[in-house]
Amino acid sequence: MDDPTNAFIPGPRVRIEGATHGPLHGLTFAAKDLFDVAGHPTGGGNHDWARTNPVPTRHAWAVQTLLDAGATLIGKTITDEVSLGILGENAFDGTPLNSKAPDRVPGGSSSGSAAAVAAGLCDTALGTDTGGSVRVPASFCGLYGIRPTHGRLELSGMLPQAPMSDTTGWFARDPETFARVSSVMLGEEIPATLPSHLIVAVDAFGFADAEVAAALRPMVDRLAALIGSARDELMAPQGLSVWSRAQRTLQPVEAWQTFRPWVERDNPRMAFNVARGLVAGSMIGEAEREWAGLMRQEARGRMAYLLPPGTILCLPTTPFPAPKKGLPLAVLNLLRARISCLCSHGGLTGVPQVSLPGAAVEGVPIGLSIVGGRGSDATLVAVARAMAGSRYVA
Repeated sequence: MDDPTNAFIPGPRVRIEGATHGPLHGLTFAAKDLFDVAGHPTGGGNHDWARTNPVPTRHAWAVQTLLDAGATLIGKTITDEVSLGILGENAFDGTPLNSKAPDRVPGGSSSGSAAAVAAGLCDTALGTDTGGSVRVPASFCGLYGIRPTHGRLELSGMLPQAPMSDTTGWFARDPETFARVSSVMLGEEIPATLPSHLIVAVDAFGFADAEVAAALRPMVDRLAALIGSARDELMAPQGLSVWSRAQRTLQPVEAWQTFRPWVERDNPRMAFNVARGLVAGSMIGEAEREWAGLMRQEARGRMAYLLPPGTILCLPTTPFPAPKKGLPLAVLNLLRARISCLCSHGGLTGVPQVSLPGAAVEGVPIGLSIVGGRGSDATLVAVARAMAGSRYVA
């Protein structure tokens, strides 16, 4: 199969037929190269990872779940190096093509999965989301994408980064496929009943570029009309940057703990920015970690207060559309910091989030996210499906 998007890892393409019957029979899917596929190396976006770690003998839970439901696996997709990236540029395997904006990055670290779905090469694709790695490429590529409630889904066979924040997510181009896949992965029917209250996170909209907030306004208005009750609130009264600082303290510490044995044993080759991030995580002191842990508790309390059953919150998925490819590190680091301010609540609080397509800035996609209380994943999918219908009657 041709790969015009550079979405799939180099080498022979993996293909495994799904079950002959099932709710996803006839659909195709791809899996980010953090998920084990029996008999094939898990590359993790770094050639030394594949070389120095054993070939798996079992499929990851997420891969097996989709196969059992009838979907056919057609390949493994490029990821930012060991998932330590948010823009989708990989020094070893290159940058997958964002077919909605070819001169711009696809977003990462689930870059290949998003690129494959956006280009129509498969119906759905598995990604992972620790600090935004499904939500960001969903926004940049104009897709539906979900970060489920942390701890809800089994992560066996998925290469970890920061276990206190890691989740398995997935993408789709259309709401019907997104709902079908979500029902299988979540293990429940998508409800017909919608929430009755909407919160608009005014701090998040104020933080995003003015053009982004304006582009998302019609979607917010449709969402408010669909739900029937809306009010403005601060999501992070301590400050979005404060929540981000806490997540950017806790996540690198865990990432260093995850990859330290491999780094010290094999001295692998890495891109500078990836190596620098691991070194920074190794140097974060106890006092900073304790502060970040306390801020995590505060943030979780805030989200529990804002999101009782029947209430959802909306915010821009990213503060700007996809940046141009090939920007210098000094520019990229500032962009990553801004993205983190709108994504850190996911890893920090563990709540589920769905990014919805439907808006653009000068023709480049931008996503609107809906967030619910822990366990409300299927309700968010129901809202996504209802929003797709409402756009034609709003």
